[in-house]
Amino acid sequence: MASWVLTAMDLACQKAQRTLFEGVSFSVPAGSWLHIEGGNGCGKTSLLRILCGLSPAARGQVRWPSSSLSRPDRSVLHYIGHALGLKPDLTACENLCADAQVSGLVLSRQQALQALAAQGLQSRAHLPVRVLSQGQRQGVALARLRTSPARLWILDEPLVGLDVQATATARALLQSHVDAGGAVVMTSHHDVGLQGPGARLQLGHA
Repeated sequence: MASWVLTAMDLACQKAQRTLFEGVSFSVPAGSWLHIEGGNGCGKTSLLRILCGLSPAARGQVRWPSSSLSRPDRSVLHYIGHALGLKPDLTACENLCADAQVSGLVLSRQQALQALAAQGLQSRAHLPVRVLSQGQRQGVALARLRTSPARLWILDEPLVGLDVQATATARALLQSHVDAGGAVVMTSHHDVGLQGPGARLQLGHA
């Protein structure tokens, strides 16, 4: 097994003929994290989408180990963006099961309930997502990570909308993934406080 899960080489991004960033290079080894920082509009979300293969880079290359794919499948990478990807009319539990099915996984109702309980959402498991608060919806999205086989998690503002307890739970989840040999690439305006090997990447002006 490769000792790294993601490498970016000389990435550049342009929007509406404006350069958001250029010359971005890094490697994210297994068992480490990368915290991408920067002000609004500097290209943090655009960089994550490039890393996931969802948007093209103006220049540069992204590589995954043992893969020639330009866009890895969800057995390799799990992405949570601002939109969260939840179906509003399904319950929290149904969302987890449906998401697993799309990924080609078999997830039992009990496993979905356990993942939600670990996020402190056991009392919300059977409610449609549309009635949940922003923080609770964020918690449902994070619960999907608990059922994902992916070694690499790419997360856009994973702590947004979470209360104090839910934030602590999310931080513990990310830390346990890194400690188990996974890797986390994330944006956040907060200090996520992950321990162990890691780096910060500043986009735009400090």
